[in-house]
Amino acid sequence: MSNINSDPCKPEACAIQNCLQTNGYNEAKCTKVIDQLYLCCKQFYEKNGKESTSVCCPKFNLLQLKLKQRELGSIDAELISHRTGR
Repeated sequence: MSNINSDPCKPEACAIQNCLQTNGYNEAKCTKVIDQLYLCCKQFYEKNGKESTSVCCPKFNLLQLKLKQRELGSIDAELISHRTGR
C-alpha cells in the first residue's frame, strides 16, 4: 500500500479538500480539481498496474467507471443534485 506522504496524487487530493472547503462543500464547483485527481490516478495505475493501491485514488475499477461517466458528461455532483431534487 502506498504511503500517504509519498503518494503521487496527494497534491490533487488535497486540492479537492481545499476546493470543497472554500466552496461550502459544493462538489459542482470543484469538478476541475476532481478531474485532475482522476487523471493523476489514471497515470498512477498505468505506471504501477491496476492492482496497485493509493490512499488518494479510487480503486482501479471505480476509477474506470468515474472516467467513463465524465466522458458521457455525467458529473457526480449533478447526478446527486438531480436525484435529490435540488
